[in-house]
Amino acid sequence: MEYLIKHYPLETGALEIQYIEEYFGEFPRKKTAHEIVARLRDRESLILMAEAPLPDDPGSVVPVSFKIVHELREHDTEPKLADLVARLDGAVPFSGRKVLYSWIGGTRRDWRGQGHFRALTEESEAWAVTQGYHEVVVKTKNRFYGMRSTLDHLEFDVVKYEPNTADNRNSKVYLSKRLTADVVRAHTKARTVTYV
Repeated sequence: MEYLIKHYPLETGALEIQYIEEYFGEFPRKKTAHEIVARLRDRESLILMAEAPLPDDPGSVVPVSFKIVHELREHDTEPKLADLVARLDGAVPFSGRKVLYSWIGGTRRDWRGQGHFRALTEESEAWAVTQGYHEVVVKTKNRFYGMRSTLDHLEFDVVKYEPNTADNRNSKVYLSKRLTADVVRAHTKARTVTYV
């Protein structure tokens, strides 16, 4: 199977993500286009969307999966990112290295298990290698078993675990993957990429 992927510029991509997140039931609070633009405006980032034909109307192609990655700086001034960097202290080295953060993404329920998110992840890794990134990190919750399984298949390593004493399902899991040319050579998904 070949995957149809689009690279979006910031403003257009933010609006598309705001639209597609309405199809994701497990996220209690959706990101707005304004929040996405505010986070990404002054940092290197990539917005990707996978599209696929509707099963009952193959002539109609719709967005089915998305992914946003961005630069994570050692001395970040954005409070949430500064907190993330502090939590990763000792688990991910920042000094003299470019670190990428896999911020938000997902696949619509009716298209899960078909490889769209993996294709987006592989595309983001290929882009990151060309941009000189050394490592990509992601944060999730213990209860997102599907996401943890996908990250396992993509060979992400757990680098930190923050237990939630009230409910272990809400414990935070931090994962990381070193980015090398070998990572890109190991990619398995055929992708057609267009720039919007």
